[in-house]
Amino acid sequence: MHQPHPMEAMRRQPIGVFDSGIGGLSVLAHIHRRLPWEGLLYAADSAHVPYGDKPTAEIRRRVSTVAEALLGLGVKALVVACNTATATAIQDLRNHHPHLPIIGMEPGVKPAVAQSRARRVGVLATNGTLRSGRFNHLLERYGGGAEVIVQPCPGLVERVEQGKLGDGVTEALLRRYLEPLLENGVDSLVLGCTHYPFLIPLIERLAGPEVSVIDTGPAVARQVELRLNEHGLLSGRHVSGGIRFFTSGEPGRHQAMFECLWGRPLLLEQLPESAGVDLTFQKAGQLVE
Repeated sequence: MHQPHPMEAMRRQPIGVFDSGIGGLSVLAHIHRRLPWEGLLYAADSAHVPYGDKPTAEIRRRVSTVAEALLGLGVKALVVACNTATATAIQDLRNHHPHLPIIGMEPGVKPAVAQSRARRVGVLATNGTLRSGRFNHLLERYGGGAEVIVQPCPGLVERVEQGKLGDGVTEALLRRYLEPLLENGVDSLVLGCTHYPFLIPLIERLAGPEVSVIDTGPAVARQVELRLNEHGLLSGRHVSGGIRFFTSGEPGRHQAMFECLWGRPLLLEQLPESAGVDLTFQKAGQLVE
């Protein structure tokens, strides 16, 4: 039986994408849209969500654990679809896996500053992202010439995790967080957490048409394509790639929210602690061999 060339076998491996919870599905959707022929594995660390207010050492441990689980499943690249995890632990991953393409999240301060007419930019993010040295370096590098106002948003991740995208409590939280930014005249608003794109309709309604909302998901998808191409790892198979969904929590407890945010039926599996799981993929909500 013909054995594929090792490089060809690597190209057929899926891309691993993970977040503290289900917010990274917003990034997964952009990657799937841009690279529909690539297989994808998505892992939510639902048993430990949210990361934003956790100690740095704990975040680093969880990122390492989830990344190793995905590597055990045979992924050819990792996408850290979480701003807090990127800011806190992506350098650890790159140090441990220097030859693996690892793509992280970065709040879109650069494009927000570039398009702001008022030269006032607001950033909505978790405490974990805002306190990181990586974020402060980002501000120093790209925030020049504009006033950048940061707003921590405790509680928003939990609202998205519960599927409460437009109820009164979520709206009241967002009003409170947007108010100081709008009072300061920001006209460009950066979403510094992958959960927040699910709140874009509500954010746009509260902020008004004069405020641009910056979601970095499309830019991350472009970067994934670029990095895979650089490493010769694009599958090049013009077929529909499959997706598998994993959680570190109890699948039955999180299934409904996954389907709510993904928008179609899916099979949610338990994230394994070790390798050795046979890879099958989901296509249009079904398992396919």
